[in-house]
Amino acid sequence: MKEFSDGARVPVIDASVHIFCQSNKDLRKNFLREPFRSRGFPDYEMDWYGAPGGEYADRTTGPDDRYPGSDPDVVAKHMFDDRGVDVAILHPMTRGIMPDRHLGTALASAHNEMMVTRWLEHSEFGEKFRGTLRVNPDDIAGALREIEKYKDHPRIVQLGIPLQSRELYGKPQYWPLWEAAVDAGWPVAVHFEVGSGIQMPPTPSGVTRTYEQFVGFTALNYLYHLMNMIAEGVFERSPALKFVWADGAADLLTPFIWRMDCFGRPHLEQTPWAPRMPSDYLPGHVYFVQGSLDGPGDVDFAGEWAGFTNKDDMVMYGSSYPHWQLNELSVPSTYTAEQRDKLCWRNAAQLYGIQSPALSASAAAQ
Repeated sequence: MKEFSDGARVPVIDASVHIFCQSNKDLRKNFLREPFRSRGFPDYEMDWYGAPGGEYADRTTGPDDRYPGSDPDVVAKHMFDDRGVDVAILHPMTRGIMPDRHLGTALASAHNEMMVTRWLEHSEFGEKFRGTLRVNPDDIAGALREIEKYKDHPRIVQLGIPLQSRELYGKPQYWPLWEAAVDAGWPVAVHFEVGSGIQMPPTPSGVTRTYEQFVGFTALNYLYHLMNMIAEGVFERSPALKFVWADGAADLLTPFIWRMDCFGRPHLEQTPWAPRMPSDYLPGHVYFVQGSLDGPGDVDFAGEWAGFTNKDDMVMYGSSYPHWQLNELSVPSTYTAEQRDKLCWRNAAQLYGIQSPALSASAAAQ
């Protein structure tokens, strides 16, 4: 629970807690099997751009120099004791798109096994953790096998795929994966990957020069996916499909969807499989994880801006723990109490079907 200046005590769901294996040795020895255990793959920090001050926040390293975000006891203390989080949505960090799709699937599967055995079934903290099942969208058959294996696990609440991809996610080859997510009752979370194998340029016009530009541009990639999904009729053919854009940038949604509506209105006959206005496909389908890198901040119009395009029904708080930005839960002063609750816990609780004593008590009081 978090206490605000007006005395209100509000539950908190952290929708973006990143977890890792303790080391590459730990990953190979305990979770990968041959022929993949002996294969080469990039480390977590194998990327084009590194944060100038380091990738991870202070004090997040586990005992014996274990990788940050790899020890459930350390993370639980930081989340539940220090930060007042009631439920943490875990997102295992894997390696992005591998040149060998079978290796990519094996790495995703290994991280799922790590998450389930060490975190979701933790004897003390398992009830406060919820999990994201990572799959490889380049290997639909392998992804479907992984979903079948875990679809009945009570603490797995969503499917996870990388923001970086070879193709836009509206393309038909991905449709069986979205159908399987709907059948399992899971939203699909799209998160920028660490330790990327095949790294696509962060802009349509090539690479950026600095880390700052890279971080600023990267979130735009969700728009390419989202607009393609709308134009391809993905949400029309799958009314129950929900997508979580887990790297923020909800602040970019409103101007872009206005633009899509403007251009889409006279051209709906070109997409008879998606006959509605683009913005009509947002409610109930599109969600974002909000962090400190997203605007506009605590300004006079923050509450009004959140209401534009109904963003306040789409946004969930996420810390990105243990990464350097380690977003604090900051609610603009002009938010209504309802907007504050939606950001802190209500949107996430409804999306993921989360029940906990703290959440139930707060809901009953309102």
